[in-house]
Amino acid sequence: MRPNEQPIPARFYRSPGQVMRVARMGCSHPTRLSFLRQLLRRLKKENWSFDRPVWQLNQRGVGHAVYQAQGPERCYSLVAFSHDLPEEMRSDRVIATAWDATFTLFDGTPSTADIERLERNVPLQEAGRISAKELSLSRANRSVRLFEYVVKELAQGRQPERSRLEHTGYLMRTTAVYGTGKFGAADRGVLEDRPEMRAPFQAEMLSVWLTRAFTVDLVEHLAAELGGAQAVNLDPALRSLLGVGNSTGLGMAPFLVRHPVLIHHWFAAREEALARVRSQPKLTSETLDQFCEVLRAKQENANQWQSEHPLQVVKLKELREGLRQLHTFVHEEWDIAQKYPWDALWYWSQLELPLEAQEALAALLLEPHGELIDDLGDQMATDEEVTFKVDGSQLIGELRKHLHSNFVWALGTDYQQPEQCARFWYVSEEKLEPRLGERHSEPGAEREQPLDIGRQVAELRDLLREWFDETPVAQLLLVHPEFRSIVRRVQLSAHYPFAEIQDNLISSEMLPIDLLRSKLAFFGATHFDPRSDRWVRISLFQGEPYPNELNRADVS
Repeated sequence: MRPNEQPIPARFYRSPGQVMRVARMGCSHPTRLSFLRQLLRRLKKENWSFDRPVWQLNQRGVGHAVYQAQGPERCYSLVAFSHDLPEEMRSDRVIATAWDATFTLFDGTPSTADIERLERNVPLQEAGRISAKELSLSRANRSVRLFEYVVKELAQGRQPERSRLEHTGYLMRTTAVYGTGKFGAADRGVLEDRPEMRAPFQAEMLSVWLTRAFTVDLVEHLAAELGGAQAVNLDPALRSLLGVGNSTGLGMAPFLVRHPVLIHHWFAAREEALARVRSQPKLTSETLDQFCEVLRAKQENANQWQSEHPLQVVKLKELREGLRQLHTFVHEEWDIAQKYPWDALWYWSQLELPLEAQEALAALLLEPHGELIDDLGDQMATDEEVTFKVDGSQLIGELRKHLHSNFVWALGTDYQQPEQCARFWYVSEEKLEPRLGERHSEPGAEREQPLDIGRQVAELRDLLREWFDETPVAQLLLVHPEFRSIVRRVQLSAHYPFAEIQDNLISSEMLPIDLLRSKLAFFGATHFDPRSDRWVRISLFQGEPYPNELNRADVS
């Protein structure tokens, strides 16, 4: 709640039990509170400047470049290394050992010695070592057919076909973007007091945004080398169609479980934003016009969004049909003069639209209301260490009350049934990456990671039956220290209602791609394209301005 404002009535809020179900999370859409949108708004507002002081690539596009972002107080530099990768070595899998390009985000301006050090390490990725001067480590591969096609067209003085750019949406796709604390990079504590890095994943978003500029510069460089004087640069209108692709798999999913307080802040901020909009007594002609425009753009985007995965094909059909229904209702039936018109529109959607279109509308409702909700971006980060301790003085009766009040979703499941414990999460020995095993047909369940929150809650409930209400939690944990983690989560639930995914994450019916989509939507990802139920391709920054366009662009 903002200063001097009355609390918003509860009826304008969605409950955690509605929001935090995997099926709904798997229909998430990016909003204006997404991390990449927050980044661009800040860079624009603070009048950051951008430069490419180093471009040392040969005629084959091999070499390195440096892109700088200069803010009011600090400078950040993307150091990019471009490689001549044989076709047979190109792979998006995490076990790959070579890539078309590798990157790091440097804190400040790198010296010649820094670049030489990075050149020895960054191309090796996990096998190398970066330092506390670096804030991220990433790599990318070319979208081969589109990349080579664009180079050849530009080299011959022609612009590529718009439809081909729209279909793929990127020239290169990252296969990993590692953030602070990984492989020697600076810890998060180095950044947490910097305003420009306060929102989640800002260093990673800045790295990817500058990488996008590199991908276009690289195709134009290769086109010029190939075509000489007849070569042309990519038309700005076509450039805007290109983002940075990303291939990501199960490694991203456990984050949503391991950071309950942080995840609460993400969802709570988004839900507060939706409640603020729904609770507006009336709308203005300006916000109505803006809403109709973003609805039109959303329909256009949905028509361009392609996927061959059967589950996503169904969702896209539901989205397009739902947006068509929404468009008809808005223009023909919606009473905009009634009190709380946005809430009326939302209420109608809950009765008439499928989940996919409901969540699209949730994102659309936020778009015209920047002045009302953008301050909530400041609430999406948190110091998790503050909430790490278990309250040993709490009485068992209080713990029991929170468990039965906040984990109803977990207590009605029989986790002994094969289908309810069909999967197990583990970490692969080869790449130290999360994986999902089939409990009844694959080995390794003895190495299971504790992501089965529902089952743990049920086990804690059964254990508490043996303990009196007046007993302190500390006494319970002295006898059963293995329950410390789940006791902490139950205690957190009293203060952080959006901290838990309210579904069985080891069920045979659980779809990991739903978890991936939820997190990626907070990043600002578009064109979600599953390649299986465990990995996905998306695009970042598609349609957004480039560094050289930001200061004259309309960023919202």
